[in-house]
Amino acid sequence: MNQTDHINYWLKSAEHDLASAETLFQHQRYDWCLFLGHLVIEKMLKAFFVRDNPKAPVPQIHNLTKLSEQTKLQFSPEQKDLLLEVTRFNLKARYPDYKFEFYKKCTPEYTQRHFTKIKELYQWLLQLL
Repeated sequence: MNQTDHINYWLKSAEHDLASAETLFQHQRYDWCLFLGHLVIEKMLKAFFVRDNPKAPVPQIHNLTKLSEQTKLQFSPEQKDLLLEVTRFNLKARYPDYKFEFYKKCTPEYTQRHFTKIKELYQWLLQLL
């Protein structure tokens, strides 16, 4: 796969996951909506990683902050805070110790607020490619 194909792979995958997250939100599956929101941003960052590190293998990590630091992107302090918080959605939705606690936290309001921020960050990243 050449660099352009590799970037397009991550972009298409992120776009697919965003549509799935929208469906989950509409069906009130708020915890999984935010989990997929994490994947959307992770895949976008991996597209930038490929752009900025064409010869390096894509890191198999889920920490958005660490992943973002391996790109040439410049994030605002608010965006950095969002990356840190969205990273927690991956951990809390994935592991049984945190899953029920996270499920209770994902009210419609909480999810709407964070999902909106995820979509805004997605759009911002998309414009930069």
